[in-house]
Parts: sequence; structure tokens; C-alpha cells
Amino acid sequence: MSEDKQAVDLKPLEQAAILLLSVGEANAARILRHLGPKEVQKVGAQMASMADIDASDVAHVMERLLAEANTASGLGVGTESYIRNVLVEALGEERASTLIDQILMSDKTKGLEALRWMNPKLVANTIRGEHPQIQAVILSYLHPDQAAEVLTHFPDKARGDLLMRVATMESVNASALQELNRIVEGELAGSALPQGQFRGGIKFAADIMNNLESATEQALMEQIREADETLGSRIQDLMFVFDDLKNIDDQGIQSLLREVSSEVLVLALKAADEELKKKIFGNMSKRAGDLLREDLEAKGPVRVSDVENAQREILAVARRMADAGEISLGGSSEAMI
Repeated sequence: MSEDKQAVDLKPLEQAAILLLSVGEANAARILRHLGPKEVQKVGAQMASMADIDASDVAHVMERLLAEANTASGLGVGTESYIRNVLVEALGEERASTLIDQILMSDKTKGLEALRWMNPKLVANTIRGEHPQIQAVILSYLHPDQAAEVLTHFPDKARGDLLMRVATMESVNASALQELNRIVEGELAGSALPQGQFRGGIKFAADIMNNLESATEQALMEQIREADETLGSRIQDLMFVFDDLKNIDDQGIQSLLREVSSEVLVLALKAADEELKKKIFGNMSKRAGDLLREDLEAKGPVRVSDVENAQREILAVARRMADAGEISLGGSSEAMI
């Protein structure tokens, strides 16, 4: 495999998996301890799927890593910049951005980071008696899918209020941070916590909505619109639903299909309209399209929840690829390397 071919074919997540598989169990474990739960899950799944790794791919990843290391100005000098560059190169901009503060500020966010490893029901039970604004801050710290599941464990009437607080959150004041840290750790340790870790705002509220089941999402949207029609519309405008896949250009759809398993795609398309199916089939080879049609026809009745889960899985991939600049959700996408 040529160097150019490697640069094109090896995606950031694949490079990270190859690196972890190459450095030995002890070193890989030390690296993984710095990752968040979602990143560990993703890179772990990628590692499990890479049963046969070409030696030239390993060499390519190591060469890139060493090249980055050689740009560091020395131990303890320029270390933060080095860490940022290596993480972006190994994991891509989207994943790296969620890890940089966790690594560089880990001594100040240990309790908060633990939230991301907790069962969503346990998180909900832990914060149930707290002020709604504190609950909203915690939701803003979680990943959207985890925040969505936590939200389902609150009473229906409370969900709309919490999501509206998340959507209108611009910053977190010192007293709220102290209270949050008291909940998680028992006392505030270290200096002020990094603001960038709290991702409140309308876009984050829309991401939470995207991870809810359809019935819950519709009920919650109605509740928000009743309270604030303008805010509800702004959240709705930023939501990306399965039917919106038809707005992705052909190149983007082809890239997306390469990241989705046929089993998940079959389930997701069971409830898709003909226009979207046509879009999907039109971006597959004739043989692949014929096989997909056969699988769809052979697939018996399925639960609505299974279809929705499959659609959410594909949407999560699409949003991740869009955040990484690999596709555009609204139209033309550029060729990426």
C-alpha cells in the first residue's frame, strides 16, 4: 500500500485503534484511562473490528505519531500544544475537542467526568432533589444521548422546563459550579472548572431531542412550544431527523453508507418513505441495492422501537461525520482525505 493510499484510507478512528493495538496492553490501558466513555466505546469497537492489520498501516500510524512528537520543543515545553495536535491527528477534531480539557484539567473535573460513566437512571436519581438549574447544568455536561436518557427518568412536566433551561444556558456561574461539584465530589476541589465542558444552548438541546424516542420528542416539543413558541421553533430548526438524510448530497450519502452496517440500514429503512429509499438505492451499486431490497422484503414485522433505534444510530453517525467535516448535512460535501 502506498503512502498516499494510506493517508486516504486510514480514518482518524482507525489510526487511534491501530496505535492502541500496537503499543502493548499496559500502554494502551494507560491511554484509554484518559478517554471518555463514548470515546472508549468507539475506539474499542474499532479495535475489535480490526482483526487483520497490514504492517504498512502500523508503520504509517507510527511515522505520523513520531513526526508529531519531533515537533515538540522538549519535555515540559510546549506540551499542551503537542497534546492538542496529537489528539486531533489521532482522533479527529470532533473527538479531540471533547478530550483536551479532560486531560489537561483532569485534576479539576474528576467528579464531573465520573457522571459520564454512571447509569443514566442513577444520574437522574442523584440530582432529582436538586434545583432545576443545577439539573440543567449536569445535563449540559453529559453526552446528548446520555442526557436524553436521563431526561426520560424525570416527570413529563419537568422535562420541558429542563430542556428550555439547557437551551437558554449561556454560561455557568461560580455558585452553580460549586453546587455541582458538591453534588458530584462532596466539595469543590481546585480552581474554577473549565467552561467549555458545559455545552448548553439551543444546538445541544436539539441534540438531546434527536436522541429521544419519537413519542417523547413530540410531547416534549409541544410542551416547549406552549411555553415559548420562538424557542421551540429555534430548537426544531436545529434538529436533524432521519427524513433529513434525503438532503445530503450523493457523495455524502455514499460516505455515510460505508459507515453503516446493512443490518442497521435494513431496520432503519422499514419506516422510511419512498423518496428516501430512492435516495439510498440510487447511491449503491446495483448488486448492493438488489441485496438490500431482498433483505427489506424478507424482513418480517419489527418493533417500532427497533426501527427508531436503528435510525438514531445512523443519525448519530451522520452527525459525527458532519462535525468532522466529512459530509454536509444540508447539501454539497467536499472530498475529504
